[in-house]
Amino acid sequence: MAKRGANRRIEPSFDEPRRVSSGRFALSEDDRVLPSGRKRKQKATAKTPRRKARRRGGMGLLGRLVYWSLVLCIWAGIAGLGVAAFYGAQLPSATTWAVPKRPPNVKIIGADDKLLANRGVTGGEALGLHEMSPYIPQAVIAIEDRRFYSHFGIDPLGVGRALMSNIIGGRTAQGGSTLTQQLAKNLFLTPERTIRRKVQEVVLALWLEQNHTKDQILEMYLNRVYFGSGSYGVEAASRRYFGKSARNVTLAEAALLAGLLKAPSRFSPARDPDAANGRAEIVLAAMRDQGMIGDKELSVAMKAEPTRAAAYWSGSENYVADYIMDQLPDLIGEVRTDIVVESTIDMTLQKLAENSIRELIASDGKKLSVSQGALVSIDNTGAVRAMVGGYDYAASQFDRASEAKRQPGSAFKPFVYLAAIEHGLTPQSIRNDTPIRIGNWTPQNYKGKYYGPVTLTTALAKSLNSVAAQLAAEVGPATVVKTAQRLGISSKLQVNASIALGTSEVTPLELTAAYVPFANGGYLPRLHFITSISTAGGKQLYRAPAASAPRVLQPETVGMMNTMMQETIRDGTAGKADFGWPAAGKTGTSQKSKDAWFIGYTANLTTGVWFGNDDGSPTKNITGGSLPTVAWRQFMAAAHEGVPVRSLLGESNRRLAPPADVGQPTADATGNNSLIRSPRAADTPTGSIKRPQAEVGGAKVKAEKSLLDIILGN
Repeated sequence: MAKRGANRRIEPSFDEPRRVSSGRFALSEDDRVLPSGRKRKQKATAKTPRRKARRRGGMGLLGRLVYWSLVLCIWAGIAGLGVAAFYGAQLPSATTWAVPKRPPNVKIIGADDKLLANRGVTGGEALGLHEMSPYIPQAVIAIEDRRFYSHFGIDPLGVGRALMSNIIGGRTAQGGSTLTQQLAKNLFLTPERTIRRKVQEVVLALWLEQNHTKDQILEMYLNRVYFGSGSYGVEAASRRYFGKSARNVTLAEAALLAGLLKAPSRFSPARDPDAANGRAEIVLAAMRDQGMIGDKELSVAMKAEPTRAAAYWSGSENYVADYIMDQLPDLIGEVRTDIVVESTIDMTLQKLAENSIRELIASDGKKLSVSQGALVSIDNTGAVRAMVGGYDYAASQFDRASEAKRQPGSAFKPFVYLAAIEHGLTPQSIRNDTPIRIGNWTPQNYKGKYYGPVTLTTALAKSLNSVAAQLAAEVGPATVVKTAQRLGISSKLQVNASIALGTSEVTPLELTAAYVPFANGGYLPRLHFITSISTAGGKQLYRAPAASAPRVLQPETVGMMNTMMQETIRDGTAGKADFGWPAAGKTGTSQKSKDAWFIGYTANLTTGVWFGNDDGSPTKNITGGSLPTVAWRQFMAAAHEGVPVRSLLGESNRRLAPPADVGQPTADATGNNSLIRSPRAADTPTGSIKRPQAEVGGAKVKAEKSLLDIILGN
């Protein structure tokens, strides 16, 4: 029987630790699980303080700073995502996003295929990135977004740099927007400066980067960004400031354009050329620092002359462009896409016309109290070949050629004499030039000089008022008015005796057009500026109809009128207009010399010139025989240089027989009308007036032949 002590139960004790060597397991006080809230008593040992010290020093000041910075960044990120989600949710669904179409551009070219003007919101056509000068994208990237090709639409480095710069400077001097963000803002958003707009800008920039290549984004940006002075896109800006296409921009010019983006008005060469040049030098330095150009290129560009531009679009061709733009709605309706308008204007003739007006006003305007002038030149088909609406388009965009109604004075007399000829008189008919009274009206000759019995030819050549008044009284003022209207005068004319002296107002354009039947043998063609309109892709939207040219004057009548008006240049008031060609015309001066005119023509062109003042103030006694005839001669002599001389239809010339197909002109294989020629195929860059070949009655018509020659079959 075993001993009771050997089998005695031993209860576990937690009072003192047991040694492992005893072979029994025991728990120490440190191993106990204490109820919540009770603290274990720590035995004081020499190692405890050092362990606590190590535990406290593990975080340290730097560690805590890093820790809390990370915490703040996380919370800031969460807050940012929340804000982005809130404002982003206010945008339309991403599935509906699309880059809006660029506002349509209207490119107007002349009959010689030279650019006349660009019109539209942008002011210039869109160019592909490969079409524009390579310096332009380089300069813009260098100064606006140097990491454009490496960031994802947002540049964190750029934002950080701008933020630090603004903090140090104490003001918002720099922005961190990338080119993509700027494009997003321009395409979709308003310019307001709010958190909402900025967040939406970022979201849209990320969308652009996901859906378009870098080159596409850069191309869209360069074709839409504002460069100042009403110019949107590099082509408009290049035309505006340099007078040439962005295809041909130099390094120095590209730097100037890129410099404008920061402040288009402040750095505009039209406002402050020195500021523009200074900003361009900063751009050039940035390009050099980024390795886009070398030291030699930098040196050459730095030496370029500062660009100076007019405060507004300059050049008389802009008067024509404005006129054409007013006609487009009636021809093609609303312009919804880029279009190309082919006009009748010959840019060589246009510049000749502009110079003839500007030079005379610049030299004699102040002395003679003349501030404005206008010139219109029309060929025998009714195509307007040149039109100058004022001295300086940059200073005034009012078109005096087509909009200003002025008294024509004696330049209206040909319609009086025409009415008399059609009532049976001839150039040799006699009338007594003497003081007369018609009712309460007593017309007087210039300087009170009278010649007694004179032929109608002499009376018209010397512009005798007494004879003109007598003729108007004989045929009746109503007949004179109807005659003028038959030749194309559309302004309201007063039916009274004074109509003989040109007291009813007309525009230079309509008065000049009314003389065309004298030049082309008696036909009234359709006055026009536009030959065709097409989309940029070549789809034709409009083509000038092969309009009829009805006969409005009989050949014999044309011959007699030309005989009389030729004498005006040979031995009359328009002696200064003689440039060696057979020509005819009539001068005109309104009361108190407020208006001075000369409308003259050759077998090729009919050109009208007007001088005066916008406010109607009198000039210092200028007449139609002074400045207008000088300007006319300068223009017409240059326009006819190198062109074979041809005579006007007159009594000594072969008489015209009305062709059977007048009013129903045929077209050759090219589509060119054989009666109303295509101005585009007609002219050379030197201003020579050439005619296209056409089929008339099976015979080839030589290039230099006029409408009159075609009608005659010569």
